[in-house]
Amino acid sequence: MRTTPSDSATPAVPRPRTLSYSRTTATAARVLRQLGHDTRTIALLMLIPCVMLFLLRYVFDGNPRVFDSIGASLLGIFPLMTMFLVTSIATLRERTSGTLERLLSMPLGKGDLIAGYALAFGTLAIIQSALATGLAVWFLDLDVIGSPWLLLIVALLDALLGTALGLFVSAFASSEFQAVQFMPAVIFPQLLLCGLFTPRPEMHPALEAISNVLPMSYAVDGMNEVLLHHDMTATFVRDITIVAGCALLVLTLGAATLRRRTT
Repeated sequence: MRTTPSDSATPAVPRPRTLSYSRTTATAARVLRQLGHDTRTIALLMLIPCVMLFLLRYVFDGNPRVFDSIGASLLGIFPLMTMFLVTSIATLRERTSGTLERLLSMPLGKGDLIAGYALAFGTLAIIQSALATGLAVWFLDLDVIGSPWLLLIVALLDALLGTALGLFVSAFASSEFQAVQFMPAVIFPQLLLCGLFTPRPEMHPALEAISNVLPMSYAVDGMNEVLLHHDMTATFVRDITIVAGCALLVLTLGAATLRRRTT
């Protein structure tokens, strides 16, 4: 009996439509093992925010009030920037080396893949945020009225947002140099408009309107709420909800960019 090409073709392996705990954790474990062999990347993630906060504290050694006023905001901004940079470069390596291509040819859902990446980098973000928060509050004497645990929550959400943005923009870069170039385009405008240098209501109305839709603005606002209030306020809850929602949205967009480049 003569077979036709359609008869002999290998049926496509169905791609899972729901998240799997085992597939997600296996992906996260693989990413963490790879990062574990790159000591320079781990050092960048863990030490740079702490070093920057340490330098900032003693830049304003003669006027500690300045450090108190901006230190909390930078406690959220530094993890976001470092996680964005490291995640975008690490994910781009996965794309350009063919690792991502091979994973997408397996019965592994996009949700499992992106959740695994987020879990791996999120684990590092927890450690990074805890180190930076502990250093700022207990060793550099950052004076905050609210609970340091609330600072940690905002710092962690900021780091996760940086992870999500890094995963997303890696799809649009073809080299590590291009991935780095996305930082001025994605991070620096938010840094200028987040209210760190001047209160957002004092900006030009057009710039204030833009700042109102940038997630870093709400990260800074959330830190300032902890700086000024003893208890968790409704504004603080709104701010962290927006940051978390933006991170989830960008992760979803990042999953949409995961596709095979060959057939």
